[in-house]
Amino acid sequence: MTIRTIGIIGGGQLGRMLAMAAARLNFRTVILEPQADSPAAQVANHQITAAYDDPAALAELGRLCDVVTYEFENVPVSAAETLAASVPVYPPPKALEVAQDRVTEKRFLNASGIETARFHAIDSQADLEAALADFGGEGVLKTRRLGYDGKGQKVYRKGDSAAGGYAVLGSVPLILESFVPFVREVSIIAARNSAGEIRCYDPTENVHRGGILHTSTQPAAITLETARAAREAATKLLDGLSYVGVVGMEFFVLPDGHLIANEIAPRVHNSGHWTEAACIVSQFEQHIRAVASLPLGDTVRHSDCVMTNLIGDDIDSVPAWLAKPNVLVHLYGKTEARPGRKMGHVTEILPFRD
Repeated sequence: MTIRTIGIIGGGQLGRMLAMAAARLNFRTVILEPQADSPAAQVANHQITAAYDDPAALAELGRLCDVVTYEFENVPVSAAETLAASVPVYPPPKALEVAQDRVTEKRFLNASGIETARFHAIDSQADLEAALADFGGEGVLKTRRLGYDGKGQKVYRKGDSAAGGYAVLGSVPLILESFVPFVREVSIIAARNSAGEIRCYDPTENVHRGGILHTSTQPAAITLETARAAREAATKLLDGLSYVGVVGMEFFVLPDGHLIANEIAPRVHNSGHWTEAACIVSQFEQHIRAVASLPLGDTVRHSDCVMTNLIGDDIDSVPAWLAKPNVLVHLYGKTEARPGRKMGHVTEILPFRD
């Protein structure tokens, strides 16, 4: 099948950068997004302004497009499955199903031979109290569904009272994860196409502030063995899901270099934005290549770099960044800066370290 038009569910900055990459490869794009004049729609060929699960909108998207992808993992699984009956949807709906529930995600990773933190499913206050007792009174309580950039979480340390903890996060299905004594956080961006070809970028070292990614640095301060383990875990994940597209996979690094998988994102990922400046083929082009059944591109890094997110009022620093040499500035077309809102990112290219 000849692919000419790619549908993208979601109109945020990731959809925007996917649409830009698609245009470079001569594909048209159609965005499904309820917000008019979304960041992605500003650079796409057409926007369907409707809810992600609107039946008429989904039918129109399927009619207009040769393949459909998505920019965020909270797309309703039912919507993806409905579309998949008439048009290829990549990554497959199964990836959404796994990633949308943190318990399901961890069970899938463990079944695939990928180690995670210890965890308990929490469906009541009694469950929470028992789980905290098992973990010595410590752990991170999270909503099983939704929640990102530090939202939907509560940290428990020894001596903290568990009273009312289940209700604090809304009396919804939760997960309690054990603390991991990590020394750094890393992630890997990997891709698989429908022919089963897999390419991995170098793992990147990440620093978060307030639960939101602040910087991604290349190279990560890890051994070759740890980097190899990250690639092997990503390969297991991609093959296990018969995945098509780009995936982001986050890890904790223990003092001995051992990796503990934290979470997966079945889409292009914030910690992979550095690839547009330090690789010939960015994660965005790689995703388009994968979903369009094209050969995957080279993932070799030609430079060291540091990617910094511009969050909220950080947008005011853009003139200063523009005055620096060897800096790529990428803004997202958002008109209002708010605390915690990602407005853009910058990537500073650095010489290779000796």
